[in-house]
Amino acid sequence: MLKSMTGFGRAEQTIGNKAFLVEIKSLNGKQLEISLKMPSLLRPYEFDIRNLLSERLLRGSIECAITLKQNGAAKPVVINTELAKAYYQTLAELAEHLHLDTGSVLSSLLKLPEVVAPSTEVLEEKEWEDFREILLNAIQHINAHRENEGAVLEKDLALRISNIQHLQKEVAGLEPLRQQKIREGLVKLLEEKVGKDKYDTNRLEQELIYYIEKIDISEEQVRLKNHCDYFSTLLKEKEEAKGKKLSFILQEIGREINTTGAKAYDATIQKCVVQMKDELEKAKEQVLNVL
Repeated sequence: MLKSMTGFGRAEQTIGNKAFLVEIKSLNGKQLEISLKMPSLLRPYEFDIRNLLSERLLRGSIECAITLKQNGAAKPVVINTELAKAYYQTLAELAEHLHLDTGSVLSSLLKLPEVVAPSTEVLEEKEWEDFREILLNAIQHINAHRENEGAVLEKDLALRISNIQHLQKEVAGLEPLRQQKIREGLVKLLEEKVGKDKYDTNRLEQELIYYIEKIDISEEQVRLKNHCDYFSTLLKEKEEAKGKKLSFILQEIGREINTTGAKAYDATIQKCVVQMKDELEKAKEQVLNVL
């Protein structure tokens, strides 16, 4: 079972006179990166919120936005009375000096810095426990979305590996013909350059054995098969975060395909190798999104 790193989750609920909305968006990323936006009354619980997100989302670029409404009204504020008095005294003296009316001072007073400030209210312990359930609900929704996306990724990755294995079977069928072609080519070249009966056949056999051993691709094909089998097995395992493992296996698959191509010296096998590389690149693109 695969999970994608891409997903979206949303949960909304009212706690007392507070209506919370939690929205979580996840994109692919090499590590876990959390961007958190929340109202000030949740600041004391920021560490707990980040822990919940990291424990249950594991990896990816996470954006979590928490918004708060209080019975549909504006966010509560407090007025710094002492500071307002100090401002008023200065403004009243200025108005008197300039012979201005002080009747509209209040509206100007409220606009001065730090006279009106957001409330320092914090959640009570019981309210935090209730909010925690809202957050977990949003996380559950995004994980369900990730599982749906992961099912699509799993199907596509399985297809890519299956295509590589099919092409590998074609290469295995071509291998005996390749060796025969190499043998015939060398004999023909000697007969043209040296003469049909003017070279040592025993020495030729020794050189052919040495040459064919150097370009033998049987070991590469065995390793390629093992890597593909391991990849297919890992796809079906229940482990959640296995994107990095799958990526490492694809690197090994690529190494064996490249070595096969370098040793092939056969146009038909080279064609199969090119097709394998195409399937591999498609798999690499998809595995970037796997958790």
